[in-house]
Amino acid sequence: MSEVQQLGSNISCRFPDVTPVDPDLNKASDKSAEPADLEVKDAQLIFTSVWKRLETECDRASLRFPKELILLGGAPGAGKGTNTDYIREVRDITGKPVVVSELLSTPEMKAVKARGQMVGDREVVNLVFRELLKPEYQAGAILDGFPRTKVQVECLKMLFDKMISLRREFSHAPESVHLKQPTFHIMVLFVDEAESIARQLKRGRQTIAHNEEVTRSGIGELWEERPTDFNEALARNRYRTFKEKTYDALVSLKQIFHFHFINAQAPPDVVKDNILRELEYQSSLELDPRTFLAMQKLPVASDIVMHARRDLVARLDAYEIEDPELFHDVIQLINERLIPIIICHAISGRSTIRSEDPLLDNPKTLAMLIDVFSERGFHATVELRRSEIPERIDLETGEVFCRQKTVYRITVHFKGSEIRRG
Repeated sequence: MSEVQQLGSNISCRFPDVTPVDPDLNKASDKSAEPADLEVKDAQLIFTSVWKRLETECDRASLRFPKELILLGGAPGAGKGTNTDYIREVRDITGKPVVVSELLSTPEMKAVKARGQMVGDREVVNLVFRELLKPEYQAGAILDGFPRTKVQVECLKMLFDKMISLRREFSHAPESVHLKQPTFHIMVLFVDEAESIARQLKRGRQTIAHNEEVTRSGIGELWEERPTDFNEALARNRYRTFKEKTYDALVSLKQIFHFHFINAQAPPDVVKDNILRELEYQSSLELDPRTFLAMQKLPVASDIVMHARRDLVARLDAYEIEDPELFHDVIQLINERLIPIIICHAISGRSTIRSEDPLLDNPKTLAMLIDVFSERGFHATVELRRSEIPERIDLETGEVFCRQKTVYRITVHFKGSEIRRG
């Protein structure tokens, strides 16, 4: 195990399995506290309090948040649950989604709500940050249900800044391998109000039918019956709550992080294509800036392919104008020596030809040959092999005299023939 791996395996945060509502988190700072019934709404105070507590429980180098964080929001009925696994697959995220509503289902959180109190921003931020520090989320995570308030938005911004700061702090230390350049994505699956209500009520009908069948047969698990899936007024109110709170909170981050707006009213396959297109690999976003700068001078394959046909035509015309005699010799070689062999492999679509023709010793010939094949729909590659062939031996000295043998291996690929059988 390397030094870095050993270091990574020895550093960890030690949080309790169930995070209680810590009384210290109700303090506005180390020196002052708010009344028990007055929640602090200052994002800086909340973030500082949560962060300081994390630093007391973790070594700073082990404050390793996900390199890639996808903040997933969706209108009711937009298919957020349906598409979450697909998003994880596209971005190669192995950890299960971090769903804030599930984090708030602990006994401690339920006790807060049972007392008629709202779970405050401080508690939500504390729970979310602690969850994201778990090892399974280091490469990437999907965060569902955060941020939902202006305070949470500001805390998210401060988290991003802290991650950048930690990365700089440990840039020359072995820990830097674990503190990657963070990438935050805002992804919103959107449907209009009418479509949202229709889908919620449809889900309600499907839930009733499913649960009746499970009750009758005793096979399967009951689905959750949500009041908003059975009442149009409640469904409408749920949609408007999303538009006025969650949607606005996510859109407010549009100017800072990568924003992806997905029209989820389209058919499922189209929605998946839109998600794939939005989350395609982008080296400038995902590589360390130093790595990206080092590779930036190299051309991108898509740019080369974009103009490949135009460049091929230009080269072929240049051969005819600038070196017609050699160009025609190459065409003759292909037609008389290579095509007859290729025809024999028309079914397989692959032919390998070995040639010692001296015409091929000219590097320009090889370029012409490959271009001519490309223009006619073939894909050709040429491999050069040289070997020493003994010619004579000096009987007095025992010295062996060799000649160099040059063999060109020309491999030609094309779409083979399909044989109908029966």
